[in-house]
Amino acid sequence: MMENLRLINKNQFDKVESWINRCRKEGYLPIDFVAEEQGRQFSGVEEPTQYDPVKFMSIYVNAALHAEDHYTPDWWDGEEYYIQMIVEKIDLKNLFEPVCQKYHIPIATGSGWQSMLQRAIYSRRFKEAQDRGLQCVLLYAGDFDPDGLRISEFLRKNLEDLKSIRWEDGVEGYDPTDLLIRRFGLSYEFITQHKLTWIDNLYTGAGHQLAINGPNGTILPGKTKDGKPHKNFKMQYMQDYLRKYGCRKCEANALVIRPDAARQLVESQIKILVGDDAVKRFDKKSAEVKRILDDFREKTGMTKSLKKALEQIRKNEKDDE
Repeated sequence: MMENLRLINKNQFDKVESWINRCRKEGYLPIDFVAEEQGRQFSGVEEPTQYDPVKFMSIYVNAALHAEDHYTPDWWDGEEYYIQMIVEKIDLKNLFEPVCQKYHIPIATGSGWQSMLQRAIYSRRFKEAQDRGLQCVLLYAGDFDPDGLRISEFLRKNLEDLKSIRWEDGVEGYDPTDLLIRRFGLSYEFITQHKLTWIDNLYTGAGHQLAINGPNGTILPGKTKDGKPHKNFKMQYMQDYLRKYGCRKCEANALVIRPDAARQLVESQIKILVGDDAVKRFDKKSAEVKRILDDFREKTGMTKSLKKALEQIRKNEKDDE
């Protein structure tokens, strides 16, 4: 966010992180200003239940009356596509998550080239969907810079590298040959249309410079942190980018300043695949689950019994008062 506001460059990330940590230590920022890494979190922590046992039981009795609210249908049964989404920044995940929930699409932050295990996990879901006859689709949104565009080109290869893996339960890897990959953002057209912020440098997260702006509009080779010319400068993908867009970039999280347009962008891409009536189809599946459970509760007398139990619990609570 600070980079997009042009307060810092990417090579200053480490310095700012140290300042943030100092502010956390000295109480200027909440200690939980940042999230703990999942692997470092404690397990086995037990908090006492805040209700007495009878009140706690009433929650479960009431849940039985509304079990359909906790039941997940097979959303993709009868559908043509199975969709997952990878985005480059956590800001985008937070921004797109409500839309993805609406269409029951898994979404994760890729953070560059993605870890091997992350790729294996979502490719396993693709394999399961493909085995059911669904067309698998990966939607991707990343930075608009030379390597950001390159990452989207290498997504299929990164998955192909894992097609020979084997899971502990015997499931084999996924062959992404038929996977449909769509990079829907950022695009130059969207950046221009919505006046997103360009950053006039090509610093990398490691503090290297891919290229620099020279005198009289020239573009010169960038340098690594040890002062050597960056080897990627002469590569074709880099030269193509510099020729088209110059020595500048737009970070994917620049979208956060245009949240409505960003959500419209992602929803339009989803609707191209699932159609305008997808939500109605999903609602129909939920309604069918409710119908089945309503019929069962009425047929077995559960509705009457459960309501009677709840009334008795409420009566006991009043008596205790």
